[in-house]
Amino acid sequence: MEDFPIRTLEIVCLGSSVALSGLFYYIYRKKRKTVGKLNEAPVLPLDEKLTDLLNASPGKCLQYVVIEGTVQPVGEPLRSQFQEGSVGVIQKLLLREHKLVWNSLARTWTDSERVIHQRVNAVPFNLLGVNKAFVRVLCPLEATGPNMEIIHEKFHQASYGFTDLIGQYLSGEKPKGQLETEEMLKVGASLTAVGELILDTDRLPKLRPPTDGSEYFLCTSDFETLLLEQEGQAEVWRVLACICALAGVAVLMWAGRRYYRQLKLRWEQENMRRDFELMGERGEEENGMDIPENACVICLSNPRSCVLLDCGHVCCCFRCYQALPQPNCPICRQNIKRVVPLYQA
Repeated sequence: MEDFPIRTLEIVCLGSSVALSGLFYYIYRKKRKTVGKLNEAPVLPLDEKLTDLLNASPGKCLQYVVIEGTVQPVGEPLRSQFQEGSVGVIQKLLLREHKLVWNSLARTWTDSERVIHQRVNAVPFNLLGVNKAFVRVLCPLEATGPNMEIIHEKFHQASYGFTDLIGQYLSGEKPKGQLETEEMLKVGASLTAVGELILDTDRLPKLRPPTDGSEYFLCTSDFETLLLEQEGQAEVWRVLACICALAGVAVLMWAGRRYYRQLKLRWEQENMRRDFELMGERGEEENGMDIPENACVICLSNPRSCVLLDCGHVCCCFRCYQALPQPNCPICRQNIKRVVPLYQA
């Protein structure tokens, strides 16, 4: 595993980078496709000519259009449970628990919340245009949005005694309280809808989720704002994909740099080994079978052929230096940082 150019941690980082950049790029392409379809979608006026337009269309269907109108319930609207006089067509009730959780790494209390209860109610409604022209909105809960108005928000503070405090510090969780909210899409609110427009058998124009898988939108802002929001989200996902891809490239460059340094060190060691072997062969030819005067203190047969740095001792041959169990000088036990060949005249 030491000769492998990429370590386990780097493989994990590289794999995560590739996976995340691929995921973010997929979301980015999906968002760009949605933006492209929004740019191509016609903005139709909600008037009495809309029915004639649908009659003239193939299959009495327009696949992706933009309709703007005001919310009007088909029957009895939903009434707020907390604010008298507030009526709407979509109602969302949320109960969230807020608490402090002890973070052992940061050594501090951090905020945490979870949804205890959630309920969404909806009634059939139309988008009302000019001259009492309208479009029935189908499956509103499947749409992206709308951002409903918060008409009620109340925080219920938690109360506890001394024994509760002891239990909180032992468990690492300290309840703060519960937040109760009510959101509602009110009657009369302006709404922008993007979806598939059809003319049903009862000759009523209806807007439904697109059958080709395109995104279905219901938003309280205008169409230009919706388009800018989608373009901004696509840009965010593109930036995230680029960041993850650059992180993967950085990991590869770091591994390549380290591998190059390892190869360079091996080349230097190989050249040094060849120099020492050449010097040893020359010494053996000059000394014959006699033990040289400057014999290696370890093997007592080969001449001393290397200088140990930083201590500067000349005490062994290169083969014995390579056989040392620890890179420490045999004379002074100082750490050997590098070794150079000894040239004798």
